[in-house]
Amino acid sequence: MPRALDLRLGIDVGGTNTDAVVLDRQDRVLAASKVSTTPDVTSGIASAIAQAVGQGSVPAHRITHVMLGTTHATNAILEQRDLQRVAVVRIGGPATHAIPPLATWPDHLRRTVSAGEVIVPGGLEFDGRELAPFDPDELARFLEALEPPIDAVAVTGVFAPVSDRHERQAEEVVRRVLGEVAVSLSAEIGSVGLLERENATVLNAALTRVARRFAEALERSLAASGIDAVTYFTQNDGTLMALDYVLSHPVLTIGSGPANSMRGAAHLTGLDDAVVADIGGTSTDVGALSHGFPRQSAIPVEVCGVRTNFRMPDILSIPLGGGTRIHLAPDGLRLGPDSVGYRLPREALTFGGNTPTLTDAAVFTGRADLGVHPNGTWPREVPWERALTRADEMLAEAVDRVKVSRRPVPLVMVGGGSIIAPNRIPGVSEIVRPPHFEVANAIGAAIAHVSGQVERVYHLGSWSREVALAEVCQMAADEAVRAGADPESVQVVDVEELTIAYLTGPALRIRARAAGALGSL
Repeated sequence: MPRALDLRLGIDVGGTNTDAVVLDRQDRVLAASKVSTTPDVTSGIASAIAQAVGQGSVPAHRITHVMLGTTHATNAILEQRDLQRVAVVRIGGPATHAIPPLATWPDHLRRTVSAGEVIVPGGLEFDGRELAPFDPDELARFLEALEPPIDAVAVTGVFAPVSDRHERQAEEVVRRVLGEVAVSLSAEIGSVGLLERENATVLNAALTRVARRFAEALERSLAASGIDAVTYFTQNDGTLMALDYVLSHPVLTIGSGPANSMRGAAHLTGLDDAVVADIGGTSTDVGALSHGFPRQSAIPVEVCGVRTNFRMPDILSIPLGGGTRIHLAPDGLRLGPDSVGYRLPREALTFGGNTPTLTDAAVFTGRADLGVHPNGTWPREVPWERALTRADEMLAEAVDRVKVSRRPVPLVMVGGGSIIAPNRIPGVSEIVRPPHFEVANAIGAAIAHVSGQVERVYHLGSWSREVALAEVCQMAADEAVRAGADPESVQVVDVEELTIAYLTGPALRIRARAAGALGSL
């Protein structure tokens, strides 16, 4: 029986805090909680859930859907923790031997992840014709010669987003030789662009164990609170993917935190086009809303030193947050880039610690009122006013870099650290601090839509532009419905066209994204 949508629990795990909110069918906030992110992450999630559900008006049995956004995948790459050993397979010989797989990776990360790399004959032209026949025997010999452990396999073919048939054939070989090992196919991960798509696919394969353990921990946390619900994870474009999908596509969660904040900002303010600044305890993420969704990056995105091309929000991150440390330097002042992070409630002066932070500067100057008043024990030699002025300049510069025109635009401030921000910024028409701004990221997760994205390359000799556009948009809408969107609510929210000029004939690359409200499950 389909399960009707009742109450939703949105969770967002940040570097400093873990937030949880409960929303009703009308998207009204019934309960909210904010706890410190714990070193093991999962106990912080359990605590946030328990606090939100423990607020008497929220019966646990009425929570039917849970949406979670997390930085767990990003942290695993940064710390090289729990990453799987990956056999890297490129289907592109002899055309792509000039640059071997993982050639641009940081050495330490490559040593941690790679179990071996190979380029086998195969690959396609942009119109689906074969560059060379795929050689299953050569792939089998490579796999048989690998030394265990082999945790996962990443398969990348030339122009696989156009046709994945060579990748599917390679998957069959992997299953025959290695058995039930995790396999990541680049056609499901990135867009056209071989090296960046290959990098994203390898990262995805390395993260599958991280995703599985995190999902299991979330399920235990929900069970401990008596919640039996359908679970979704938010992805980089601010939309949802089902639990089974995230287990095979964990790399798509890497940019979910900023995307959640921006979707939450759009919901809380009703603004579809604005700049959003999400100020946390460690960093500030600044991005632009376009039609209510995060503006997507049009260039390859680096993840921990690795260039990728999967869909990511166009976000500018700066080391500025409520926990940013104030250092007395030879020139008198230095902000960060280090932060006390989730230790803010213990280490900041405001809470009885001995580390000067930007939260302390906001309290000392009267910009923020946390019920604590500075006393004689606070170091008077710290230039509190100048620290805030420097922070204001950093924020104003970030906002200016994200804007696409000179005209003033609204700026939405969200995140618990936004108490350090000023009330006026150059180039901003108004600063909006909506209700529940401190948990906007969890709200963004709870109200997220389900999306589908499709990218295709068309030879314009046999297709008209209008027919090609219509077909890709319809395919994207169908993909959203398959992912769980209500068919009546699905609409195309983004279309990108790019003429491919370096090929022998006129060709057009079209990428379309459609999104719709969550349907009954």
